[in-house]
Amino acid sequence: MGAGGKLAAMKRDLAEVRYPRKIRELAKMEARAVEMGLYSNHNIHGLLQTPEYARALFEMRRPAYSEEEVERVLAARMARQRIFERSPAPTLSFVQEEVTLRRPIGGTLVLRRQLERLLEIGQLRNIEIQVMPTSCEDHAGMDGGVEVLKFEDGTAVGRSDGAFAGRPVFDPKQPRILELRCGMIRAQALPPGESLAFIEQLRGET
Repeated sequence: MGAGGKLAAMKRDLAEVRYPRKIRELAKMEARAVEMGLYSNHNIHGLLQTPEYARALFEMRRPAYSEEEVERVLAARMARQRIFERSPAPTLSFVQEEVTLRRPIGGTLVLRRQLERLLEIGQLRNIEIQVMPTSCEDHAGMDGGVEVLKFEDGTAVGRSDGAFAGRPVFDPKQPRILELRCGMIRAQALPPGESLAFIEQLRGET
């Protein structure tokens, strides 16, 4: 991640404690999920963000974070990306809204590196990245971001900005609703191969 080994040396509990409770609990669940479906409509999903992109997001927050707070939440976000080092690797399916790939968070160079990071991650066999085109007229994700996590024991948890007050839900019927929504979003988005080609094109334009 270009952090010079600092992330590997950081204690896990320090990374988790800096999040609000619902995000801290979600990070713990991400760490044991075997399958995840994720749709992001505002920013690049946190698990995919480069350190520079994430820093730019935190630095534009209002009310503003102090420099110390920026460092803490940045380290916490990067620590969540340990999920890519897990063995066996979980299956991860990301759908990104096109606008998130065009908005120059942090400036043009930061965006270009972020697009390159997406192309790198998209080559992993356990990961699919899809793009939801702005031109798509029929869109199942208009209520906001969606996350569905499945675990080895067959249970699942879901969270959506526009459903169940944005809280993680565990009752079997509720995650199934969000899983259905995720499936529809994936079906409406560009296929993975076309999505990577689209991201490559955007990188060339940046």
